[in-house]
Amino acid sequence: MATLRFLFQRYSGQSIKLAYGLTVAVFLWICAQFYLPGKGFTYLVIFGGKENARYIPQLRGVNHHELENSSGYDGAYYAQIAMQPNLSDPGIRQGVDNLAYRARRILLCWTAYGLALGDPVRALHIFSVQNIACWLLLAALLLRWFPPINWENYLRWGAVLFSYGMCFSLRGSLMDGPSLLLIAAGVALAEAGRPWWSAAVLGLAGLAKETNILAGVALARPGRPSVRGGLALAARGAIVLLPIVLWIVVLRCWLGPSDDLGIRNFTLPLASYWIKWRDTLADLIAEGPNSVARSSLLSLVSLTVQFFFFALRRRWDDPWWRVAAVFSVMMIFLGEAVWEGYPGAASRVLLPMTLAFNVLVPRGRRWWLVLLLGNLTVWAAPDMLRAPGRESYQVEGDSDLRMVPATGRIVEAVFDAKWHPPERSRLEYWRWSSGSSTVLLRNPHPFPLLVTVSFGLRARDARTVGLWQGDYARWERKLAPGELREIKVRHMRLDPGDTLWRFETDKPGIFPESDDRRRLAFSLRDLKIQILGKADVIPVR
Repeated sequence: MATLRFLFQRYSGQSIKLAYGLTVAVFLWICAQFYLPGKGFTYLVIFGGKENARYIPQLRGVNHHELENSSGYDGAYYAQIAMQPNLSDPGIRQGVDNLAYRARRILLCWTAYGLALGDPVRALHIFSVQNIACWLLLAALLLRWFPPINWENYLRWGAVLFSYGMCFSLRGSLMDGPSLLLIAAGVALAEAGRPWWSAAVLGLAGLAKETNILAGVALARPGRPSVRGGLALAARGAIVLLPIVLWIVVLRCWLGPSDDLGIRNFTLPLASYWIKWRDTLADLIAEGPNSVARSSLLSLVSLTVQFFFFALRRRWDDPWWRVAAVFSVMMIFLGEAVWEGYPGAASRVLLPMTLAFNVLVPRGRRWWLVLLLGNLTVWAAPDMLRAPGRESYQVEGDSDLRMVPATGRIVEAVFDAKWHPPERSRLEYWRWSSGSSTVLLRNPHPFPLLVTVSFGLRARDARTVGLWQGDYARWERKLAPGELREIKVRHMRLDPGDTLWRFETDKPGIFPESDDRRRLAFSLRDLKIQILGKADVIPVR
């Protein structure tokens, strides 16, 4: 019997460690789905197509993902600052709303620009993956509180990493996930008896997000006061406050006073909280359980459970409880701008509460229900981790030739209605055509370009496919079922305006032998437009 118990404990411990490792592997696999050929991980920044004309030239000159008919999200502002941290630049003043307010959260912009050695394009791509790197670092740091010794620790560890707030920060390249990493590091140093290092880390955290300085309460030491202890605490408090205070002073001298310092972020106690409850329940009653308000309900329940846990189970001597307490007080005053939307920003703004909750809830079955209710946002997180929309083509070459800086118009390929939506795998991307169809190659410049266009063609059945430009057949072959033909049109002159390519096939598309009810003729794969230069400058060989 003792041998069986030993074997069970041994192999159970190995399976727990394996679960931790597999969870990290799954996370990396999910992140890989956000990579877009030619555009990197810029899908994670949430640039909006409506704002393209306002974006700084360095951004408009590089391939990046933009959501159509969208104004984008906050990460788009910080990404531009990362590309151009000179806040006196007229472009950055135009591209970033309320620059004085956004620039207070400068830390991740500086790290991206510094790691890129001042290259704006590299800075953009580094900025877009910083949340991924911080997630991995946080996953390692959390082993301090949730070591891989039992399944309950694994669930608490995963509940923090896959909380809606963490996933929201990752999806939008926001400051909340990295902020939680810095706060956790500061608390870990305080617990380890290194208060001065803790103060330095928390002071740095204030430059990522100004509310992070609230975590400075972790440095307080309740007990019998002394003059020496009071002076040391005051000095450490100054270290926490000094970086953000000095930076705000610099910004005021540099940019002048701000018209909006985030005043909608705070309001009278619980005013916006109750409004959020009212609107969420009204939407659920009107639209049913499938309403998008469901995610708001999960967030509200989780945060409310966490709040009452800290309020009813006070632990003044614990640094995590003090951090949670001060963020719980902040929760009471959160304004409309933080609660609005589905589910709103509150779950990411209050991430330190979520981590503290999972650290402090007592172990054991008696507390499982509390632990579950306080982590309900995990069920809403998958909405944030859905794979991005697909890409149909990519454009390579000099950034000054890929777009017209003055108008923001780009070299692009435009597909007609006979093409099905784009698809992709990890290694390639493609679009199926229902039959003969067209693609417009658009040159927005007033001068011709010299380009090389490459792509592949594949069909499910035997058919002839040809590429025509006007009355000229650029390519025509008979394709065998499943055969991939790679075509490269070298040194093609792309005149200003639209160049029409017609893809002709000798028979209509077929219905595949599957649940797919689309009519499929052939697929255009890995379309790439490489700009070589101006056609009048580079001779055709």
